[in-house]
Amino acid sequence: MLEEAQVQTLARLARIALEPAELPSLAAQLSRILSLVEAMEAVDTTGVEPLAHPLEPVPRRRPDAVTETDQRAEFGAVAPAMAEGYYLVPRVIE
Repeated sequence: MLEEAQVQTLARLARIALEPAELPSLAAQLSRILSLVEAMEAVDTTGVEPLAHPLEPVPRRRPDAVTETDQRAEFGAVAPAMAEGYYLVPRVIE
């Protein structure tokens, strides 16, 4: 169990202002957290592969299919200038 003096030291190092009345409950909460960590450290994890994420993400996949029609001619007809199938734009870098 953490003592109140240890919690005060941790709070000072973390630059957290605590009221003296908060120390007993915070010490108890932190002690429970540390007990949980100790219990987790006791579990044998030999042969268990580490995960990058707790839920193995499954990539969303969709069929690789064309969903739009070719409208190159229609778009080119309203373009200000085209050459060899490319849009011509003013030079911006000299």
